[in-house]
Amino acid sequence: MRQAPLPVRDGLGPARVRLYGGAVLTELAARFGAPARAKVLAGEVVTADGMVVDDTTVLPAGASVYLYRDLPDEVPVPFAIDVLHQDADIVVIDKPHFLATMPRGRHVAQTALVRLRRELALPELSPAHRLDRLTAGVLLFTTRRELRGRYQTLFARGEVRKTYIAQAAADPGRVLPLVVRNRIVKRRGHLQAVVEPGVPNAETLVESLSPVGLYRLTPRTGRTHQLRVHMASLGLPIVGDPLYPNIVDVAEDDFSSPLRLLAQRIEFDDPVSGSRRQFISRREEGWI
Repeated sequence: MRQAPLPVRDGLGPARVRLYGGAVLTELAARFGAPARAKVLAGEVVTADGMVVDDTTVLPAGASVYLYRDLPDEVPVPFAIDVLHQDADIVVIDKPHFLATMPRGRHVAQTALVRLRRELALPELSPAHRLDRLTAGVLLFTTRRELRGRYQTLFARGEVRKTYIAQAAADPGRVLPLVVRNRIVKRRGHLQAVVEPGVPNAETLVESLSPVGLYRLTPRTGRTHQLRVHMASLGLPIVGDPLYPNIVDVAEDDFSSPLRLLAQRIEFDDPVSGSRRQFISRREEGWI
């Protein structure tokens, strides 16, 4: 991946805008309004090669420019990030509920990535995988750009064993363990992922840990909202889930009912040292 021509600033990298072609000032003003026009005139927009864009710059369709975005107003997430492990290559955290992994949509500064870059002074920090904003637990970051691909590949190839703990209703008639296997599709613009007919692309082992509704979930694939969809499909929606089986409107500043889903453990062979790594969340005790 090509390095951005502007450095990370205050924990956040520059935004990349792919152009339709023509006068850059005119296009950015039309697409993003007066603030984007002001950034061009102030010399705050650059091309992929680092050239400063001005009011005479014309670029072809498909070219990209970079600029620092104006941060939206965000509700602070009132929970600390617990660092489980840090060395020269990786940082492993115990992510709290309600904190997104990385900037997306209305969550920018209030994300694990931006907060950690600021707190640890690691501008090249990058997530090797993601957890849903509402899911808590073990999350791994790489500290340097050249390491990112090696760790991300582990997750992409399914070479990381991930174990989750979930709380849901007790179902004495349900025979466990069982494997849930089906096809999950998440479409842009839709809050919920759905199960559709077709070749299965999602698989989860579901085991009972107690008769009062505590479950261990071992995903063998990594589809969006997979564990939440699979538990809801069994008639056992995870406690505190505002999406499955039904969408519930929750205020942005309401942190009173966290999703009872915890990424409890990850295990893998480190691609740099070759050693076996295991990281376990500290949030389980007293959480469920």
